[in-house]
Amino acid sequence: MPLVPDYLKLCEQAARAGAGELLDWVGRFTVREKGPFDPVTEADLASQEAIRKVILAACPGHDLIGEEGEDTQAHLGAEYCWVVDPLDGTTNYVHQVPHYCVSVALLERGRPLVGVIYDPVSDECFSAERAQGATLNGQPIRTSGVTELDQALIAASFASRVPFPSAEIDQFVALVQKCQAVRRTGSAALNLCYVAMGRFDAFWALSTKAWDVAAGVLLVEEAGGVVTGLDGEPLQLTEPHPVTSASPELHEEFCQLLRGAKSLV
Repeated sequence: MPLVPDYLKLCEQAARAGAGELLDWVGRFTVREKGPFDPVTEADLASQEAIRKVILAACPGHDLIGEEGEDTQAHLGAEYCWVVDPLDGTTNYVHQVPHYCVSVALLERGRPLVGVIYDPVSDECFSAERAQGATLNGQPIRTSGVTELDQALIAASFASRVPFPSAEIDQFVALVQKCQAVRRTGSAALNLCYVAMGRFDAFWALSTKAWDVAAGVLLVEEAGGVVTGLDGEPLQLTEPHPVTSASPELHEEFCQLLRGAKSLV
């Protein structure tokens, strides 16, 4: 009988394989657009293919979905489904801003089981396994534990083009009057990593897909943080409005402020 793979180890191997492709392609790619203001490069595609090969060689019967393919989020409820973002932070990568990563997660019947986010520029590997905690390069990490919004450094993920008026703008204006500061870094996955290890205190987004957040929300939860939808209910990975915080006290105040934005439907 074949042995069950070490899923966390496999997850890291896949993420590092994808990251190797990203580094190989730096400075020699061409850019096209999947949609308005949504770039893709050969590096995205090469990274996803490298990840796919590593995973399916070990787990040929598993489902796998990724950003560079059909939007097949219907597979998320399969017994085992790998969810891959081969290059989170493509716009940063295109402009040679050194802030991007690879995100790989394994879902078990729709729930994250293991997740790895690897930043090849800083060589930071964030890992989490359900009920086993979260680590950065093998060392345990925890959220900051900040409880007050006026002490919190907040991260946001907006669409590339934000209309006016919009919920994003109203929420941003409300937040900058209440929190310590807001950052929009261009990588939802790394934002979640930074909440998990205490660099940021909270994060919100209004337009994510499962591959943007599957690994990151597991990291935050395993590091002691709180993850919900914008409505405060448990987050579903098909929900485009994730909210994460370092503590329950901060989360309640944060969600109330976001929901109070005047343009939010």
